[in-house]
Amino acid sequence: MDKIIVLDFGSQYSHLICRRIREFSVYAELVPFDVSVEELQKHNPKGIIFSGGPSSVYNLGAPVPENKIYDMNLPLLGICYGHQLIVNKFGGKVKRANKEYGSSLLTIDSNDDLLNGIGESIRAWMSHGDEAEQIPPGFRVIGHTEKAKAAAIASYERSIYGIQFHPEVVHTEQGTEILKNFVLKVCRAKQDWTMEGFIDNAVEKISKIKGNVLCGVSGGIDSTVTALLIHKAIGNRQKCVFVNNGLLRLNEENEIEEMFKNNFHVNFTSVNAAQTFLAKLKGVEDPEKKRMVVGEEFIHVFTEFAEKNGPFKWLAQGTLYPDVIESGVSKGPAAVIKSHHNVGGLPDWLDLEILEPLRDLYKDEVRKIAKILGVPEKLYMRHPFPGPGLAVRIIGEVTPTKLQISKMASKIVEDELIAADLYGKVWQAYAAVGDDKAVGVVGDERKYGNIVMVRVVDSIDAMTADWTRLPHGLLEKISNRITNEIEDVTWVTYAISSKPPATIEPQ
Repeated sequence: MDKIIVLDFGSQYSHLICRRIREFSVYAELVPFDVSVEELQKHNPKGIIFSGGPSSVYNLGAPVPENKIYDMNLPLLGICYGHQLIVNKFGGKVKRANKEYGSSLLTIDSNDDLLNGIGESIRAWMSHGDEAEQIPPGFRVIGHTEKAKAAAIASYERSIYGIQFHPEVVHTEQGTEILKNFVLKVCRAKQDWTMEGFIDNAVEKISKIKGNVLCGVSGGIDSTVTALLIHKAIGNRQKCVFVNNGLLRLNEENEIEEMFKNNFHVNFTSVNAAQTFLAKLKGVEDPEKKRMVVGEEFIHVFTEFAEKNGPFKWLAQGTLYPDVIESGVSKGPAAVIKSHHNVGGLPDWLDLEILEPLRDLYKDEVRKIAKILGVPEKLYMRHPFPGPGLAVRIIGEVTPTKLQISKMASKIVEDELIAADLYGKVWQAYAAVGDDKAVGVVGDERKYGNIVMVRVVDSIDAMTADWTRLPHGLLEKISNRITNEIEDVTWVTYAISSKPPATIEPQ
């Protein structure tokens, strides 16, 4: 199949470029920025994209691609830092500029090829501190903003383009159309990438592995699809283990057992380790340490199970790419945002090999696979839930009181969204609690109780997110229920920070 290769220069959005391209059924793959030409030629790409990144092209040690890549005579698109690389390489000049971060009005100066059909102007997402002061010979400006006079440039003869903005993020209007113009009109790639094809390829690869697989299932869509894919490939050589860590949604452990027993024909075992997890978390306040504690204890439980029920060679997990990139273990030089218990939290002493068939996918792609595999809609449309569970929605130490508050308050949030027919229209919704307290009045008496933070966000892929503008009446109903039904709560707040700069989960 036709393929677009994206060179990763360290942007948090790098993999989103691939994700957007896959939306119109063209396969895209992320590779390190220093990939060799010989390795690139093995991919036989139809075009190449340079991602953004945190570096400046004029700094010593700034990441640059191999020079021979420019001689491959393939269509090339540079985004942000990639745009500056192109300017610098072909004889232009890049300079330090006033930082431009956020939405800017991009005026289209030429609607040929890359910007065809985009219109006269769009809102484009900027995130840069450098800009092209002088464009290279043979290039022309095809788009500009008030601050960036060369926000989009092109050398039509060589099919080389540079754009200072990020078309891959949802904040850029018609960003996907710009990428589509490059991939379909400039690169002439065929639209032959499908989730059905992914399933066939994944099953074929997994069927070739040797040894038995221990699959950790949480009841979430990621681990469930992982289990079903592996079962499709190797059948009963896989055993699925659900670990009740005590950090789940209200009554979720019972729902998960019923779901697996009634809907799926896989080898399933449940292990209750709630008291052990909570004991390990006692006194732990730092969010990274909590993630590591949860991750390591999961592995202890799985290893103990494997020793009693094995032998196993593989530990399967429902890791997705947002987990990988935020943990700083992706292929590019991205910074660590937070460790994920099934990525950054894996201990050195683990003696099982890791199997992660969904590692390069996003949540909406996994939902498409789930639908194809016959997973009930109620499950595959359920909101994402963090691997470390409520440990990362409880700010500070995990205590029995805060744990119960988070469980009950989150259930109220979900129930009210369902009643308002909004649950399936938002990406994620929950209630978090920390150590902060506030004075309230219950009856005629003063009460000093916990503050609950309600968080509801809209997103497509979890790499960026915006806070949901819920109706005021619904917010009032949620607040009233939480303060009336949960004894230890006096205040309810609503989080209105988007990602970035915030993350979706508080810890």
